[in-house]
Amino acid sequence: MTSTAFTSPAPDTASALRFITCGSVDDGKSTLIGRLLVDSKSVLQDQLAGVQRSGETDLALLTDGLSAEREQGITIDVAYRYFATPTRKFIIGDAPGHEQYTRNMVTAASSADAAVVLVDATKLDWRSPDLALLPQTRRHSLLVHLLRVPSLVFAVNKLDAVEDPALAFAHIQTALERFAAAADIRVAATVPVSALKGWNVVSPHEGWCGYRGPSLLQWLEGLPGTPADTALPMALPVQWVEKFSSSADTSQGRRVFWGRLGAGHLQVGQSVQIFPSGQTALVAQVLDHARRPGDVSAGHSAGVVLDREVDVSRGDWILAASVAAPVADDDFDALEAAPVGRRDLTATVAWMDDEPLVPGRVYLALHGHRWVKAKVRRVVHHLDIHTLAEEPAANLQANAIGVVELALQEPLPLRAFSEARIQGALILVDTASHKTAAAALAH
Repeated sequence: MTSTAFTSPAPDTASALRFITCGSVDDGKSTLIGRLLVDSKSVLQDQLAGVQRSGETDLALLTDGLSAEREQGITIDVAYRYFATPTRKFIIGDAPGHEQYTRNMVTAASSADAAVVLVDATKLDWRSPDLALLPQTRRHSLLVHLLRVPSLVFAVNKLDAVEDPALAFAHIQTALERFAAAADIRVAATVPVSALKGWNVVSPHEGWCGYRGPSLLQWLEGLPGTPADTALPMALPVQWVEKFSSSADTSQGRRVFWGRLGAGHLQVGQSVQIFPSGQTALVAQVLDHARRPGDVSAGHSAGVVLDREVDVSRGDWILAASVAAPVADDDFDALEAAPVGRRDLTATVAWMDDEPLVPGRVYLALHGHRWVKAKVRRVVHHLDIHTLAEEPAANLQANAIGVVELALQEPLPLRAFSEARIQGALILVDTASHKTAAAALAH
């Protein structure tokens, strides 16, 4: 078996990396995070003492904190942990692998900069060059791809428990590459690891499995953060309206509209239009999260003071005037081309409710901070995670991925999710149970 050499990525010290671990149940996700925390010296001695079982350290207990998780030996909810190396800070989300808790994994992935998908070598027919991957490995990888998580790393775990780790890694790596190519998923790296023994997790285990390259942590240190949509026209979903302030130096006696800028740049003198009212105004002042005057770019919180009083409430959008032109309801050609004012949309849906999605059902859709009713017109198709084929479907079952057509009760300032994360994302909520039913990504 020939060795493969890699060049270690240059550490990115500019920002913290928010990443999740995902994959099938019992693939060793919690153990891997425990190993990262212990070997990077981010765990106190009293914490280690609290995760002892029969004289052995159970690394998974460092993240599996719920009593139900410890009793069943599985991860149920997403657990976040923080640690740092000399070159970078990290926020880890330990996502559950069980199919029943896919909704929790989607929640964690929606805000991640990277995803580490674990693959358990002992569960696969590693002797076969044409081995089949586990369904959750494929499902989680597809969800990470759909949610536009910038970087995906495959970590092939438990290779220390197979007879021929080099052969196993070669066959599994080939299967992962074949799947990623078919699904058009860009993979940053595929790394052989042993979370239990710590091989290739923090420090490289030179030459093991024919792999000569950076450890998993070294790869993570060099991965980029999520780029903000700064090149798009400005879009601010209003989260909170601050009433008139007596402090003239921060609000000029007018209301301040606060939110996290979804796209573009916000600056004084900018011409804006309020959605859905259509009123226009000029930006008189911009405040950052600490109430300091100054320009704000996408991804950061901002407060906006307008040059005149307009009707703005929580759930409204403040948009760059150049992209906020109102669209007539009967102007279907303009409605199709306009970036705002869409009542009808086609969306890729990750269905997370136990009850199937069926045409005719009405859900609540949350876009930014605005709630509207959404009716399912039809299910276009669902994705077969085994063959990656788009197959006709009358409904979407739990944990399915598919494409649906939705009719909205009110127009929303939607853009395609492929170009705008904030303006292109919605969640669907069941009107009766108030459960989150789906993540919807606009086309």
